[in-house]
Amino acid sequence: MSDGRPIYLDHNATTPLDPTVFEAMRPYFLEHFGNPSSVEHIYGLTAATAVERAREQVARAINADAGEIVFTGSCTEADNLAILGVARAAKASSHFITSQIEHPAVLEAFRQLEKEGHAVTYLSVDEVAQIRLEELEATFRPNTLLVSIMGGNNEVGTLQPLADIGRLCSSKGVLFHSDLAQLPAYVAIDVKKMGLHLASFSAHKAYGPKGVGALYVRRQRPRIKLEPLLWGGGHERALRPGTLNTPLIVGMGEAMELSRRDLAMTRELVSANRDRLKNQLIATIDGAQLNGHPTERLPNNLSLSITGVEPLALMRLIRNEIAFSASSACATHEVRTSHVLLAMFGECPRARGAFRLSPGRFTTTEQVDEAMVAITMGINRLRSIH
Repeated sequence: MSDGRPIYLDHNATTPLDPTVFEAMRPYFLEHFGNPSSVEHIYGLTAATAVERAREQVARAINADAGEIVFTGSCTEADNLAILGVARAAKASSHFITSQIEHPAVLEAFRQLEKEGHAVTYLSVDEVAQIRLEELEATFRPNTLLVSIMGGNNEVGTLQPLADIGRLCSSKGVLFHSDLAQLPAYVAIDVKKMGLHLASFSAHKAYGPKGVGALYVRRQRPRIKLEPLLWGGGHERALRPGTLNTPLIVGMGEAMELSRRDLAMTRELVSANRDRLKNQLIATIDGAQLNGHPTERLPNNLSLSITGVEPLALMRLIRNEIAFSASSACATHEVRTSHVLLAMFGECPRARGAFRLSPGRFTTTEQVDEAMVAITMGINRLRSIH
């Protein structure tokens, strides 16, 4: 709390804007304000050139071609465009496969498809939040069109075996989509090696700006066909109409470039701080249990359940010292058990008592140690009350 603010340990919810990203964006708010569709004059051409450079940066970060990147307003929009777009382009009732622990952007898109007459299978997960490949294989039907499995879970940090899933989908002739919002800053991404046909990204989970995302759409073997969700002037290959938000797109490109360049350093830093927190808390606090896979997990995610400690009470008690999450950041306005923890453990104290600590690129060891002291004191105080 050296700057007077609580220590921020909620990087799975959002990340601070990297100053380098902000400086890259600044000129496109002020002097380079042209519409990138107006390439016949210098203002528009300058903006269009910046957009295409950002497209190349995003593509380079995931081993794709620039022409396979479609900019959107968020990862949620990218998820919706991938899932609904594939279904509506097929022009026939189809079967889809996803997991019970996906982000609401994916789950709600599939619920919409069910309303439109499609069939959806929701795979279970084991106690470390991974799908079972044998269950996936047994679920395929002759009319299965798409499998959508997230890369890394935002709540408990578990990574899914994407390359294995991709190979299985390829053997069945089924398309494979993944929400990869949590990965770019910490996990190497290769959409080709992962066997992905579609992949969704978010800038603000990778030290970029909020309000911009991207969808990878494979163009060869096979060329993916999508029906747009909006109609207008034909922007982004007619898949996402509307004047492009040049400053935010520039910011996303720069953020993805920095993530690619500094991946090893960032991963080492955040995993060291995550493990420091984990080891100290588990060694110090009776009844502390790690949630999620012990090794195959996001380097910056620590999900714990602590016997007899109610996460919201702990959050309120130490909110002036530490900022963290009691469950999914998209559901903190509702006091209910996370659907992810329910899928892992069922309705039980461990599921109800999970909370998440997620350090980031700018988190220091000193802040980790301060956080440890505050959390320990908060837990001891709550336990003394009971």
